[in-house]
Amino acid sequence: MNEKNDINQFDTNPAKGLTEIEVDNNRKQYGYNEVLAKKANPLLLFLKKFWGLTAWMLELIIILSWFLHKHSDAYIVLGLLIFNAVIGFVQEHNAANAVEALKKKLQINVKVLREGVWKIVAARELVPGDITRIRIGDFVPADIKIIQGEISIDESALTGESLEIEKKQEEIIFSGSIVTKGEATGIVNLTGAHTKFGKTIELVKTAKPKSHINEIIAKVVKWLLLIVGALLAIALVVSFIRGVDLLEILPLMLVLLLGAIPVALTAMFTVCMALGSNELVKQGVLVTRLDAPDDAASMDILYVDKTGTLTMNQLSVAKLQAGKSYTEDDVLLYGALASQEANRDSIDMAFINAAKQKNILNNSYVQKTFIPFDPKNRKTEAVIIKGNEKFNVMKGSFNVIAAVCGLDENAKKEFETSISDFAEQGYRTLAVAKTIGNDQPDFVGLVALHDPPRIDSKKLIDEIEKLGVTVKMLTGDALPIAGEIAKAVDLKGTIVKASELKNMDQANLVELLEKSSGVAEVYPENKYEIVKAFQAKGHIVGMTGDGVNDAPALKQAEVGIAVSNATDVAKGAASIVLTEEGLANILSPIKVGRMMFERINTWIINKIARTILKTCFIVIAFLLLGKYVITASAMLIMIFMTDFVKISLSTDNVKASEKPSKWNIRDQAKTGIVIGLLMTIEAFGLLYIGLNFLHLDTDDKALNTFCFELLLFFALFSIFVVREKKHFWQSAPSKTLFFLLLADMILGVILSSFGLLGLKAIPLKQTIIVIAYAFTFSLVINDFIKVGLWPQTNSGISKIINQ
Repeated sequence: MNEKNDINQFDTNPAKGLTEIEVDNNRKQYGYNEVLAKKANPLLLFLKKFWGLTAWMLELIIILSWFLHKHSDAYIVLGLLIFNAVIGFVQEHNAANAVEALKKKLQINVKVLREGVWKIVAARELVPGDITRIRIGDFVPADIKIIQGEISIDESALTGESLEIEKKQEEIIFSGSIVTKGEATGIVNLTGAHTKFGKTIELVKTAKPKSHINEIIAKVVKWLLLIVGALLAIALVVSFIRGVDLLEILPLMLVLLLGAIPVALTAMFTVCMALGSNELVKQGVLVTRLDAPDDAASMDILYVDKTGTLTMNQLSVAKLQAGKSYTEDDVLLYGALASQEANRDSIDMAFINAAKQKNILNNSYVQKTFIPFDPKNRKTEAVIIKGNEKFNVMKGSFNVIAAVCGLDENAKKEFETSISDFAEQGYRTLAVAKTIGNDQPDFVGLVALHDPPRIDSKKLIDEIEKLGVTVKMLTGDALPIAGEIAKAVDLKGTIVKASELKNMDQANLVELLEKSSGVAEVYPENKYEIVKAFQAKGHIVGMTGDGVNDAPALKQAEVGIAVSNATDVAKGAASIVLTEEGLANILSPIKVGRMMFERINTWIINKIARTILKTCFIVIAFLLLGKYVITASAMLIMIFMTDFVKISLSTDNVKASEKPSKWNIRDQAKTGIVIGLLMTIEAFGLLYIGLNFLHLDTDDKALNTFCFELLLFFALFSIFVVREKKHFWQSAPSKTLFFLLLADMILGVILSSFGLLGLKAIPLKQTIIVIAYAFTFSLVINDFIKVGLWPQTNSGISKIINQ
């Protein structure tokens, strides 16, 4: 395809860009730079809620109830089916809103020249005619014609072709491409839906739980179905032997089976994640997927960049050392000429600001071309014109510049001694060179840059490590500088050089990394290898990064963290994006994620305990009494009343664990089984009172209501027991959880007292007996037993199960 074809022409001054009036006029004509997504039909989304395992089981119960002429049961279940669909639809809608809010927060920003000033604006603010600058790691925000510079791009997201494509002056680059090399200035040609591919550029990923969350749900279902299935099989065999009509009891069997399915667990995950992500936004942390805090909760190794994370990222020129026949001003001037102000790079700006302060940088120097820093060659280059003079300048790593200049060993040793002296003072050193014509570059001198440690780094590292996360440092700087910074922030262990990691087998590599406090002179590809090595040993790894070459490591790490000044590609690869420099924001996803874990953990344990209670109570009561003590419709009402009110556990007040969170469904199941069996034994004590002292043995309908209340209040009070590992009064539930539980209890009393939804009214005295009994056994006896078995963990309960 010939990309030098006719395009819209704009009378934009490439040195000044558009004026604000021109921007407004172009926006009125062309609109914002966005592609409005086609929204799904809300009615179709709602109707989908009637399709799926839970919906099918409810629909089957409705058909069976109608066929058996239990019309009131059919109507009640139909109402519950609709209620379930409405709740699910609302939750999904709220989760979608959370993702949209994240998209607005985590927007692509672009550098644009307007009225002679380079600005950073949101990509949607671009208009045709804008002068913009793109560099390695950027997403191309619109269809742009290059007017200066050369770049390589990746168009695989648009065309499916993964080959790197070079683009030169006058050629068009399409919106949605990724810049993989170089940088260029261009004029925006087409925006939004008018671009060639009309592709929306987003960093936020689809808000679906990751596979390990689905695995957790599957394991919970497996345990519940195993328990319920075994008990129901016994009940069916006994029913058949006793000559009970199996068709009559089939709805109740289905209800009990339905009770084993954690209908609200997915909703609980989604609500927890949405609330957690929104909480992180308030704390200056953005997530690119809703379940990112869940990964942060399990992280036990965190590798952080030195620059901007442990240090201030406020570089300034500390010292200068000139080479032969050059002055300190020459070193600073040529270093500044090998920099690009439009990029706002911290190193470039340190050179430019220092040169401006000395008044040695002026408009007589014209930068004809500029080759930006590349992690592979570790230098920047520029072609400069001053009058009739033309020369090249470069700055970068001493080893790279020394090799290009052909320094002899004596000269190298002399400069290396200076670099070591600078490093002992915590200074990072770059070299500067100049070339005239085709001659070999001259070594101009050294520039020592100072980037002091952040005041709070030492304290925050200590806080993170108290949470069971080992913090280690990564830096491209020389070993002496890395050592000084590690000492200043109190990182324990020695710093190793990346070159020491080469040709090591996996076991020795991990052993060395575990003993060290960080790696110096590291290349981006080393980060990926380090992540893989730790993961192979079972660690959950966090990794910070900012560049395009960091993307593989950020994707591979369970917790990829893009720092505040990261490129678009790094942000897109990461699961967490920091909006402020430093370590403070890294604490937030760890703590929020662990609180999410505790809330979901409480839900799972309570769900297993309630399922044991419901199923064991009904099946054993049938075996003892020869009849089912509760109807299918009453059971369904109770299930929905308890399952969905427990979603409010996502708002509960919990304390974050001081150790990385680990999902252990086996131990959760054991805990739930013990609590469930305890409640079952106690429930039979209450049933005995009902049959022998309240004379419910002669009134099956009143017994149905009594058992409905029994199961309901035991289930609700058990939430207070399970949510706190110590005594239930050690922490107060959230207001949302407390008032919803209270509302559920009041609703239960109203249904039983007035005989609503197919229940027979029973005296308030009986209801008070049920509440008092469930309250006493749950919040007094069960709570003390729980604390005795479960002082800090559930190891005590596990021992009882295993005996």
